[in-house]
Amino acid sequence: MPRAARRQAQRSDEPVAVHLRVTLRRDVAIGPGKADLLEGIAATGSIAAAGRRMGMSYKRAWLLVDTMNRCFRVPVVAAAKGGPAGGGARLTPLGAEVLAAYRRMQARTVRAVGRDLARLKRRLAR
Repeated sequence: MPRAARRQAQRSDEPVAVHLRVTLRRDVAIGPGKADLLEGIAATGSIAAAGRRMGMSYKRAWLLVDTMNRCFRVPVVAAAKGGPAGGGARLTPLGAEVLAAYRRMQARTVRAVGRDLARLKRRLAR
């Protein structure tokens, strides 16, 4: 199979995806990356570990958390500095609420557009 045809075939076999980004205000948004980061923090108890799971530097992960914390009335992540007892991070009740709401919206979006996405995918060139 010629190289261009292989590339086209690979593209048509890729899963269809919907990426939801919710913009609450000009500077307040949550999308798949921030949601995955919040999930990682909940699972690992660490901003650094959550970032590593995503292939993200600690600095980038911390900046995303800091942005989310500043955008809401109360923080979405509570972090403790390292030291003899070690550091750590956890979702606050608001953080858990934000994550759960985003995941619900994401699931509803996929259900709402699923048939149209499948129809479009069937019309892709082979």
